[in-house]
Amino acid sequence: MEHILSILIFFPAFAAAIGFMVDKNAIRTYGIIVSAVEFALSCFVWYSFDSSIAGMQFGEYIPVITSYGISYNLGMDGISLVLVIMTTFMTMISLIGLTEKRDLKNLIVTVLFLEMTMIGVFLVLDAMIFYVFWELSLVPMLYIIGAWGGKLRVYASIKFFLYTFFGSLIMLVGMLYLGYVYFQTTGTWSFSILDWNMLMLPYNMQLWLFVAFFMGFAIKVPMVPFHTWLPYAHGQAPTIGSVILAAVLLKMGTYGFIRFSLPLFPDAAVAFMIPMAILAIIAIIYTAMVAYAQEDIKQVIAYSSVSHMGVIILGIFALNVEGIGGSIFLMISHGIVSGALFMLVGVIYDRKHTKMMSEFGGLARVMPMYAVVFGIMLMASVGLPLTIGFVGEFLSLLGFFAVSPVLTAIAGLTIILGAVYMLVLYKKTFFGPVTNPANEKLKDIKGREIAALVPLVMLVVYLGVYPKPILEPVNKSVKQLVQVMYLKAVTPEAKAKIASVNTIGEIK
Repeated sequence: MEHILSILIFFPAFAAAIGFMVDKNAIRTYGIIVSAVEFALSCFVWYSFDSSIAGMQFGEYIPVITSYGISYNLGMDGISLVLVIMTTFMTMISLIGLTEKRDLKNLIVTVLFLEMTMIGVFLVLDAMIFYVFWELSLVPMLYIIGAWGGKLRVYASIKFFLYTFFGSLIMLVGMLYLGYVYFQTTGTWSFSILDWNMLMLPYNMQLWLFVAFFMGFAIKVPMVPFHTWLPYAHGQAPTIGSVILAAVLLKMGTYGFIRFSLPLFPDAAVAFMIPMAILAIIAIIYTAMVAYAQEDIKQVIAYSSVSHMGVIILGIFALNVEGIGGSIFLMISHGIVSGALFMLVGVIYDRKHTKMMSEFGGLARVMPMYAVVFGIMLMASVGLPLTIGFVGEFLSLLGFFAVSPVLTAIAGLTIILGAVYMLVLYKKTFFGPVTNPANEKLKDIKGREIAALVPLVMLVVYLGVYPKPILEPVNKSVKQLVQVMYLKAVTPEAKAKIASVNTIGEIK
């Protein structure tokens, strides 16, 4: 187990490099086998993980630039564990369900390189190495959208890159300054997040640093008003690009808030609690209304994704065990459900080469199995009880209820609005007569499509009924996070606020 995390990070990249030498007729099978081995490795780590320990496990430490305290420092707690599992699982599923046929070798190699960068983000504990993986993740996704996307793929990929790169540069300035503050405080350089967690920063400094980190994470989520790159990216990306973007890449932003912003700047987190909640609620309601106005099925799901990410932000800034734990569960839920929905859109696009609702109607009669799977994912998306979508939304809203019952009630509109636009989509697409005679010949899902979608359906039901496998490893780490926030808060008002919303979590 000494280097298991390094193996998890670099095995996909090593396999991708070998993939260039694999025959093009065997590359799909090769990619699936590599991603399955990576998923098996992550499951082995999960099996070896001790859920009773709140801190980091399987740690690795190698000095890189000793004069400035930059090191290759890895660790995994319950939060990063579940996100790594989701990353490896969704990468494997996306490759199983891959519909793209053009230049397949380069696409699969690119996806495997992307998997390396995403896992690196969730496991690295040094801010500079974290930033390297964070920025490297832009390159494969830029290539996936730009090379395999739709007619506006170049515009969409450049917009995606510029937005996220600009926000990351501001975050980098904050990281460099925080490393300098650590040097001024202790006399030694360090960019270790664990070392930074011991700093007691002045209130005003926390505010400015919170804003710097906010720019990097908020654009990645994306939060309103930085969300405009996402519908273009989803709309133009190939199916596998949309699946990975929704399932994993967006979660890097919310993970950043949890790993950096909350423990490093607890007073600022309390100060920005209500403004962040207001931005989240605007995203929840505004993008839900925009989703309702769409005629393109993929755009409905893209705007729905922004709306649900708003609920995750709300849970994070509840600053209590229920809210943060619920937001992490909702990250997993959103990754599985939105990934499945984008995959389902890819299935119909592969047959009809259109995503417009007006081109369909009566699909439930022509493609009954497809309609059933889509319906299950739709119900999970709107948070139907006993599906995976309900647990995370309920806990996130429950957590924020301790902060503001009024804002929580407004945020609860996400369930109603989500049901409206998703049911309208389902009605127009699947019910009624078959409006287009050409659709009578459409083939139902089969083979690898079933192999990719059935595991997602099983998870949606299983984790909706029994969420313990996700919540158990997460809760210990979340409680420790809240404890760190409480102990590090420098103002009495922040301490009182964190304590008042954590009466159930018993942090004191």
